[in-house]
Amino acid sequence: MAPADSTKSKKTEKPAKASKTAKAAKSPKPERPVVDLAMPSVREVSLDFPRAWVEFTDPDDEDQVFRCDLTWLTSRWGCIFGKGCHGIQPGRGASDGCCTLGAHYSDDEDEQRVAGHAARLTPDIWEHHAEGTDAKGRIRRDGGITMFDEDGDRQTRRVGGACLFLNSPGFPGGAGCALHVLALREGLEPLETKPDVCWQLPVRRTYDWIDRPDDTRYLQVSIGEYDRRGWGPGGHDLHWWCTGSPEAHHAPDPVYVSYRPELTELMGPAAYEQLVALCKAHDTRLAPHPADQ
Repeated sequence: MAPADSTKSKKTEKPAKASKTAKAAKSPKPERPVVDLAMPSVREVSLDFPRAWVEFTDPDDEDQVFRCDLTWLTSRWGCIFGKGCHGIQPGRGASDGCCTLGAHYSDDEDEQRVAGHAARLTPDIWEHHAEGTDAKGRIRRDGGITMFDEDGDRQTRRVGGACLFLNSPGFPGGAGCALHVLALREGLEPLETKPDVCWQLPVRRTYDWIDRPDDTRYLQVSIGEYDRRGWGPGGHDLHWWCTGSPEAHHAPDPVYVSYRPELTELMGPAAYEQLVALCKAHDTRLAPHPADQ
């Protein structure tokens, strides 16, 4: 899985690794037990439809302007992993969701942070504990939890056809991401334990320098939907993608509420509070997300 961006700096974007996504999406290796959903006949809305955007200056940085997609942030999207997710690879939705490809680390700090939390994982909550640790149960990075992709970039290792942190359906310690299970067990937010790309999806943060007519410039930080295009060219080959599917748009709360911790981390507390006020004031009849219908 290519990184959405880096959370370490508001000034620098980590662009998506489109070529790796395309190659990996076409060559799954289903080795672990999976629940076969077959090819789902589910509808996804068009990638192009009217959207309502709002811009406001970052309360913590006058040289930075947030541009936020109110259509997406007020939509009723919600993750349905284990509750009808069809996954990005055929037949692996209930087992993998969007974890089939593994996760590219945004930088070395991201990898070190994940490794530090992974060191607290135990066999009862991590199905692939033996594959990620040495004989003494210590985390191994190279060849353990980390592999190199075809371009030499570092990502979580794939075991049994998916990320090695992914527990299979029926695993006693809980299906899904072991790092997510760890966070819930310890009372942490999952964004604290998981790779950057994993907790950011499906919110996409991008950066553009904008030149004004008076020869000044500002950094525009866009917060929007990580649709198929966010994956690069390979995104169009994904078996299914949830943000455009009505099946995933039945959450009780809008995205700006359900993703409060993630949006706060991506924007900062003051900017998030301003976003909340703008979302509450937004008339959702104006440019609604078609997948909500």
